Amino acid sequence: MTRLDRRTILGAGLGLAAAPSVLAQEAMIQDGSVAQPGRTKNTKFAANVEMWWGGLPFLDRIRAAAAMGFPAFEMWPHRGKDIDAIADLSGELGIECAQFTAWGFSPGMNDAKNHDAVEQEIEASCKVANKLRAKKATVIAGNDIAGVSQKAMHEQVVVALKRVAPIAEAHDVMLILEPMNIRVDHKGHCLYGSVDAVNICREVGSTHVKINWDLYHMQISEGDLCGRMKDGFDQIGYLQLADHPGRYEPGTGEIHYPRVLRAAKELGYTGYVGLECRPMEGEAKAAQRVHNADNW
Repeated sequence: MTRLDRRTILGAGLGLAAAPSVLAQEAMIQDGSVAQPGRTKNTKFAANVEMWWGGLPFLDRIRAAAAMGFPAFEMWPHRGKDIDAIADLSGELGIECAQFTAWGFSPGMNDAKNHDAVEQEIEASCKVANKLRAKKATVIAGNDIAGVSQKAMHEQVVVALKRVAPIAEAHDVMLILEPMNIRVDHKGHCLYGSVDAVNICREVGSTHVKINWDLYHMQISEGDLCGRMKDGFDQIGYLQLADHPGRYEPGTGEIHYPRVLRAAKELGYTGYVGLECRPMEGEAKAAQRVHNADNW
């Protein structure tokens, strides 16, 4: 547990939100370089509070993200979480919920028999998004189905997304389809790399159905990160990142994130970039590395 965790969370407890000056001091990076590394000049980052501060109660993770200066957080499924408490706390702290997972791996939307359930869950998730003031929600295509071609599975993903697009439009929530990688993390998943995801979203043809463009998955699946972003930029709804190998923060692996983040900004991306990565040596050092990756 980092110094931020011990002193900010355990020491101050639920009164954290009332003491922003104390929070800023406690967020000081221990090498003295940046007081609130989540405040960056070029890119707006959303800390993933499922992978960061995992030893803390959920609401305290949001407090920790705000203490570090991050303008937003992201999370995985809303089921099992106290949505009212999250909405109240995020409003109190002035930190946004960038996105959460609305539909997961299984059952897959790549199977027609699941489309009724997909519609019901997307309707419920859009209502949750409105309560959280979140503008985006991730959807996942589904795992491979024995005996069914990838083309046929992708066709069913298109059918499902066309069915729920009007729901997303009515609630003004963008559904962001996330391609995975099958080499390291998600063997047996039916959608990986940018090309098929771009084709699916273009076929759906909705302003509220785009791609959760996870640069970690894209690096493993296809590389050429800047070129692929340019090719599919019209379908990018959200960016996530992690370095490779290890799925740690930028600066720990082979991806030169200052170049990639600069390319995204030059293309016109102004949304949040989700930090769906594991802190290699604690959250304080990870946040400093993220801050450094935003300097070019």
